[in-house]
Parts: sequence; structure tokens; C-alpha cells
Amino acid sequence: MQICNVCSEQAPKYKCPCCKIRYCSLGCYKKHKETCLPVEKPPSTSPESKDAAAAFEPWSVDDLLREDIIDKVPLHRLQSLGQSTELRDLLCNPHLRQLLRSVDGAESKEAAIKAAMQEPLFVEFADQCLKVVENEGTA
Repeated sequence: MQICNVCSEQAPKYKCPCCKIRYCSLGCYKKHKETCLPVEKPPSTSPESKDAAAAFEPWSVDDLLREDIIDKVPLHRLQSLGQSTELRDLLCNPHLRQLLRSVDGAESKEAAIKAAMQEPLFVEFADQCLKVVENEGTA
């Protein structure tokens, strides 16, 4: 069982956001705050690596909500993709499933989609997805 890093008497319930030590109460937090030394993260070697790391951080819900929604498909239309019998039929094709896996696993999604769009089966799949989300197809 862990004990509070400040008073060493009770079990800790909280963790300091700066240095990550554990403490048990507001009193211990206030006492600790006076001497807290934040844990330093190792500096990045170059600005490019910092930008690359930021590009791979997952988006939070708040980030998504603040994004422009002009080119976003509403959730109810995305859910209708799962109800489309035409899409289900297309997804029975192992070649299409392999194409989708290769796009999903690619480093550069844009390049992978561009290559996949050379395959008539993938184009048919993309067209059917658009029909469903644009309410042109039957769900």
C-alpha cells in the first residue's frame, strides 16, 4: 500500500500534475506546492520532431468540436454506412478488404488512397460510401 509522499501518514488519493508525486489531501497539496519541482521532459532534438510528434497526438473531443464542420459528415449519416446492404456486399470481397487494410496501415494515408483509387473495386466502394452519406443510396 502506498502512503502520502508529503505527510507519510495516509493513503494517497491524488497526484501532482507537475511532478507526479502522490498526496492525500488539500493540506498536503498546499504544503507540497511550496517546494514542488516539475519533472522536466527531455527537449526535442529539432523543431521538425516536435511538429511530427504533435501530428501524431490523438485529438480530444474538444479539438474535434472546435474544428470547422463544413466538410464533416454528421454522425447519423456515418452510422447509416453500417446499415447499407450494398456496402456489406462489397465488403465480402477479400481484395477490397485487403485494400482497406493497406490504406489503414499506411504511413501516408493520402498516397495510399491515391493508389487505391486506381482499383475499380475501391472506386466502387468509395462511390457507394458517398451515396449512402449523401442519402442518394438506399440504406
